[in-house]
Amino acid sequence: MKKDILSRSDIKTLVDAFYKKVFADEKIGFFFVEVANIEVELHFQKITDFWGGILFQKMNYKGNPMETHLELNEKIALDTAHFERWLLLFNETIDEMFQGENTEKAKQSAISVAALIQTKLRRSNFPISS
Repeated sequence: MKKDILSRSDIKTLVDAFYKKVFADEKIGFFFVEVANIEVELHFQKITDFWGGILFQKMNYKGNPMETHLELNEKIALDTAHFERWLLLFNETIDEMFQGENTEKAKQSAISVAALIQTKLRRSNFPISS
């Protein structure tokens, strides 16, 4: 039986496994590796803080995910297929590792975050393609 996401350490484990898949993915990996050219350790720290805030109400996250995605969208248009792929990989990774109340909360929150970003991109000066 798999355990639920209960700690920052669990989130870090999830983030590490998820981004291994993302970086290797032919549909969205290039956004992280080439377009955003993220600093991996800093990004992982921020994402771990982000999910810690969602799951445990620990507001350590410092950043603006909307601004980040607007900037990416200026470079290369983000489309619905990119968000769908991100969600598929996220859910696949989380389901391989965890189960429980926080796990389901994370999956529902990922859907909400992806939908919100897409909606805001559509309303911005940089509309995403469908």
